[in-house]
Amino acid sequence: MNRLLYILSLVFLSLFMNCASEAIDELPPEETPIIVEDPLYFPPINSDTWETTTISELNWNADQLQPLLDYLEEKNTKSFIILHKGKIVVENYMNGHTATSPWYWASAGKTLTTAVAGIAQDENLINLNSKVSDYIGTGWTSASLEKENLITCKDLLSMTSGLDDTLGDGITPSELQYFADAGTRWAYHGVFLKIQDVIASASNQTWDDYFNSKLKNRIGMTGAWIQTGNPNVFWSTTRSMARFGLLIAANGTWETTQIIPEPFLNEATSTTQNINEAYGYLWWLNGKSTYRLPQTQLEFSGELVPNAPQDMYCALGKNDQKIYIVPSRDLVIIRMGNAADGDNFALSDFDNVLWGKINLLID
Repeated sequence: MNRLLYILSLVFLSLFMNCASEAIDELPPEETPIIVEDPLYFPPINSDTWETTTISELNWNADQLQPLLDYLEEKNTKSFIILHKGKIVVENYMNGHTATSPWYWASAGKTLTTAVAGIAQDENLINLNSKVSDYIGTGWTSASLEKENLITCKDLLSMTSGLDDTLGDGITPSELQYFADAGTRWAYHGVFLKIQDVIASASNQTWDDYFNSKLKNRIGMTGAWIQTGNPNVFWSTTRSMARFGLLIAANGTWETTQIIPEPFLNEATSTTQNINEAYGYLWWLNGKSTYRLPQTQLEFSGELVPNAPQDMYCALGKNDQKIYIVPSRDLVIIRMGNAADGDNFALSDFDNVLWGKINLLID
């Protein structure tokens, strides 16, 4: 009997262990925590309200904010904004400027023209590979017909028109003279504005009307194009500049609406010719091994802004108007004002020093 009880107890124990094992196998696996990133924030189109986040929430170095702001004020800055994932982290106005004061974008506004060109191409109004004269007729330069017909819309956006940049930024035919074949020479020149004429002609609208309906109004920007001598310069508040920067950082979308085609934007913010690798379609690109600057044919070694993240790209305007976009850090940074030091066409030493101070804040 004892032996039988012993055998039965072993059988029972075995069955119990098997059942326990099966029960354990059926338990749900331990869940791996899912990290849900904050979605990109977009301010309302018909309101000037804008959500904020704090330096402490981002674990940035709060003690480095005031030195940064002091430096900006000392360097003739009028306004400065940092967005992180679309929300305002830093917003300051100084030297008599306010949130409602308009200021000029200068050449930083070239990127507005780039954006609208991408929209027009997506609507099949233009083709960047087509020659400019297909849209505005021949004789828009003083070059021979053969040489003029080499200039494409892409050449205007890449600064490779081959027209003589030593004559100034005028864009009348007498001021647009042949220097080299299109695509063979990079030179910073106001002739890019002809792409506005191309779009106006192709759309049967004025440039302002097409720009307003296809870009400005769709993201809640304010501001206007003002003829200042030869250039057509955009003026707006700092927040309007930040809205545009946010649109670009969001790969051309505003909330769920694709406004600028993403493939075009990727192309525009990559090297678009083999002469100046730090230049796209009117966008400046960091992280390249060489770069060229306005008013010179010299090639410089190194990155455009060594202190900035390598993936930073930017819109740069005369007297230090800035839109910096850093995809890897979810940052859009705006600076408006007078020249930090001497007058300059786009890039200056100010960019690198400023980024050194920004790094102390965000790293």
